[in-house]
Amino acid sequence: MKIVELNRNNSILNQYLAEIRDVNIQGDSLRFRRNIERVGEIMAYEISRDLPYQPLEIQTPLAMATENVPTIQPVIATILRAGLPLHRGFINYFDRAENAFVSAYRKYIDADNFDIHIEYIASPRLDGKTLILVDPMLATGGSMELAYKALLTKGEPAHIHIASVIASRQAVEHVQKVFPQDKTTVWCAAVDPELNAHSYIVPGLGDAGDLCYGEKE
Repeated sequence: MKIVELNRNNSILNQYLAEIRDVNIQGDSLRFRRNIERVGEIMAYEISRDLPYQPLEIQTPLAMATENVPTIQPVIATILRAGLPLHRGFINYFDRAENAFVSAYRKYIDADNFDIHIEYIASPRLDGKTLILVDPMLATGGSMELAYKALLTKGEPAHIHIASVIASRQAVEHVQKVFPQDKTTVWCAAVDPELNAHSYIVPGLGDAGDLCYGEKE
């Protein structure tokens, strides 16, 4: 399984990541959402380099030109609600992609313990397709695992790309155990070292959904 940490190489992504993390900037929800979207656009570009391509002849006003274009369009699957800005970044680039949505949430048993529940799924058939499963925060990996299992009811994808803005090292290790080794690639803007007692990534950025859309009850 290939693990890609994009902030290991210097690029403008690091600026967006810094602003997403910065407590003095992230209070601007519009900017926070736009920065998540920008990271999605960069990830979409990077993933596009792994897709198969073929030459296409194009008639210009002056002559014929040949350009290599993707032979497939992926399915972009998003875990609601925090995943929506990241999803938008992906479809800004993969504008012909099919789309899927999964609703997953933490149901707390007490202050420190919770179960993850899937409530809703809307997806095209996935057999033989490239699936890009996006969620800005990959904390424990539990939501990603359950979302993937729910999506398998729609068919078996040929390849899975997992895309998160920030992941914990623990979640990456969990994904390595539960996703198919031979056809999964994990893309992260950053991988952080630990989780706190409430299973939030440290240093992380806080609650991505609340920062995007306001605090929930």
